[in-house]
This record gives sequence, C-alpha cells and structure tokens, in this order.
Amino acid sequence: MIELWRLPATELARLVRTREVSAREACQAALERLDAVNPKINAIVAHRPEMVLRQADRIDQLVSRGENPGVLAGVPVTVKVNIDQAGFATTNGTVLQKDLIAKANSPVVDNLVRAGAILLGRSNAPTFALRWFTSNLVHGRTSNPRDPALTPGGSTGGGAAAVTAGIGHLAIGTDTGGSVRYPAYACGVHGLRPTLGRVPAYNASSPERAIGPQLMSSAGPIGRTVDDLRVALAAMAAPDLRDPWWVPAPLEGPAAPLRAAMCVRPGGLPVVKEVEAAVRDAGRRLVDAGWQVDEIDDVPSLNEAAAVQERLWLGNGFAELSEAVARDGDRGALSVVSAFRARVATFEHDLVAHALLRRATATREWRLFLAEFPVLLLPVSAELPFPDGLDLKGEAGFWQVWNAQLVQRGLPAVGLPSLTVSTNLIGSIPVGVEIVASHFREDLCLLAGKAIEARGTPVSPIDPVAIGEIAGTLPEGAA
Repeated sequence: MIELWRLPATELARLVRTREVSAREACQAALERLDAVNPKINAIVAHRPEMVLRQADRIDQLVSRGENPGVLAGVPVTVKVNIDQAGFATTNGTVLQKDLIAKANSPVVDNLVRAGAILLGRSNAPTFALRWFTSNLVHGRTSNPRDPALTPGGSTGGGAAAVTAGIGHLAIGTDTGGSVRYPAYACGVHGLRPTLGRVPAYNASSPERAIGPQLMSSAGPIGRTVDDLRVALAAMAAPDLRDPWWVPAPLEGPAAPLRAAMCVRPGGLPVVKEVEAAVRDAGRRLVDAGWQVDEIDDVPSLNEAAAVQERLWLGNGFAELSEAVARDGDRGALSVVSAFRARVATFEHDLVAHALLRRATATREWRLFLAEFPVLLLPVSAELPFPDGLDLKGEAGFWQVWNAQLVQRGLPAVGLPSLTVSTNLIGSIPVGVEIVASHFREDLCLLAGKAIEARGTPVSPIDPVAIGEIAGTLPEGAA
C-alpha cells in the first residue's frame, strides 16, 4: 500500500481527481504522519483534525459530482503563523498576538482553497519573523529533521521542516530577507520567492504594513519537487483585489535562450569551499542539460540592494518594532534589535525617500543584467546551514550569520523572483543553489531548477533525526 504522505503534490492531486484515492484518505494519512513525527520537530503549532477532514469531504463531493476540484485537489498544505487563516491566531511567533484570531483568510489562503488544497496546520516561525532560526516564546523551538544540531532556517522554518518530514506536501511562507529560500536550503528541499506583486497578500487582522515590507515581502511555496512549486505558484497567484500590488502578469513569459550566468562570490561574498562546489556543480548540471553557462566575477549592486533592504526592513518603523520586541521578551528578537540599534540611529532622516531612490537605481541595473543573462546562479548563503542558535553566540556569531546572508538580504529589495534548489547532502548537512531571473519570470527559475533537480537532490520526505543520532562535527567552515 502506497504511503500517500510521501507522494509529490502533483501526483496526489492527480490521484484524487481521477478517484484513485479520496481526499479524505489523503488527509487521514497526513494527520497520522503529523501525529507521528511532529512531536519530534515541533514544526506545526496548531491544527484541527475535524476541520481538515471537512475540507477533504468537500473535495470528494466535488469530484463525485464531476466538478473540477482544482489543481491541488486534496493536497495537504501548511500555512505560516504570520498569514491570516480564519479561526486561527495570526501569532507571528509573538506572545503579543497569541489571541489575535483572524476573521478571514488572507488572499493566498483563499487562492489555495479555491485550488482544492487542504489547510492542514499552522507552521512555526521566529518572533516577528526576525531570524534565520525558528524559536519563540509562544510556540517553542522547531528542529531541523535532517540534523537537530542545524537550524531549520527562518522565518518559514516550521514549514520547511514539515515538508521535509512529510507533514503536508507543500508549505506556504513569506520572504522579506530569505524566509522561504533559506529554510528550504537548511532543510534540503526547494523554495520559491515569487516576484513582488505575483502573489496577492493582505492580513485583515493586522494594521497596514509599513511601506518597506510592502515593497519587499512575497508569499511563496516550499516543496519537495520543482513541479510541485510550479503548480503551487499557479494556484497562489490568482487575483485578489485586496492587494494593490498584485499584477496580472502571465505565468509563462516569452521564450528565452538557455543562457545562464554563474557567480560564485557575488558582492565579494567569502563562500566556504562546500558552497563554491555546490554552485559549480549546479552550473555543470545546466551545461549537461544543454544550457550555456558563463562564469562572471560579480553581479550588479548586490551590496547596494542589501543596504536598501536593511533600511526598508529595519529602519522603517524600528522604534515601534523595538518596543514590541521588548514587551515580548524573546531572546532572539531582542538580539536583532540590540545589534541594529546603533546602526539605525545613523540612518538618514528621510530614510524611505533615500532608500526608494537607491532601490530604483539598483532595480534598473538588475533588469539590464538579466536581459543579457536570463538566469543567474548564486550561492544561497556564504556558508552551509548554520548550527542552531549561532546568532545568539555573542556579537561574532550574530554578524557571522548576517554577513553570510548577503544574497538573501539583497534580492528582495529589487523585487526579483528566486528559487532555492537543494542539490546534495554533505553528511547530514544540505547544500544547494539559488536561481534568479527577471521580474515575473518565475518560469525561467523553475525551468533551470527542473534541470538541476533532475541530476540529483536529497531524498525527501524523511523520518526526523533525533538528537544524538548523528555522530561527528560540522564540516570545516560550516560553523
């Protein structure tokens, strides 16, 4: 008997649409898997089995009537705790919002439901989504299923851990500084950050976001196959008038030459040897698939874009964030605020106006570059996935993490789509590559990602590894 929770989302949806399995059977399998492994990793922090089964029965009724149940028919999906889902708390990982119950779904959740997806549970995230590690005072810590000594990533760490462990077939997260792409990298799966404006976003439960997050945050899927991400994107990108940034751009753009640039050290990033090897391996995989790959020394304005991201993310509303973090008391969030207090004090008075001017220049340079090279291969991070809690190991640990994440920080400032593809394991430690394309060309990211994935990726889903099961130490340069 096939274990339904192991199947790709696309295959499960096909089986449900053709009545080879029922949505209820798929959801019962998902709930059993959640019960079996979630206590080991704490990826899902809220779920209601009776609600899950009611959703499944609705899909089965549509199928029985011969109606179209949607491209994600019967597919269990998890949703990050900073995204509104009616009847659940939009906690954003803070005790200050533990009772903030959403009265309506966010647009992306409504789009998933219309596509036939089953909302399985709420995935964990760090307090205020501030870290590349996942722990908080309201839900606790999430463990990486492949190695509990490693971070599961953040801020969609719960979602990535869940997908890796077979809890749900897709996870939905948000990405302002790598919060979809980095957890996928850390857990050894794939994650797509769509273009700003591709997927509609809005939380009616909360005040309007500051302009910085509005211009940089993007909701995207984490999954075990590139094909699953493609279908998830199509479902998530349906229109919704609540998001004024949403753009009705086609999911498939004009044909482009199979040409990619490869940059091992963007912005002078001092990558460890394992990361360099992974980027070069991905380049060879594309060449094997018929692509032309040109190695380049650097990319446009990445450090400038990262400076813009820093200002729009932390400088815009820093006083209010600091006050909220102080009231919450989470150690990780406090460390971020403490590290940046002095730097934020030096930001220009008319911060947003200056940042938007710099953003326009950087975006122009990136567009011109990507007109020449339709696809760009980059490291996800300067290092292999961090030891869990490295950012709390004093100032040295904090800045080691921050500096390694240049790619994660820079790209959101210019609104580009990018895809993390997991390519290998070094012992128990995942490694992969990031693929970038021009605005609204997620199709090119996915095309290149599919070619890279076809030549090897870590096995998933897996049974979570318990503390003490992995012997040895992190490779040199990983810590």
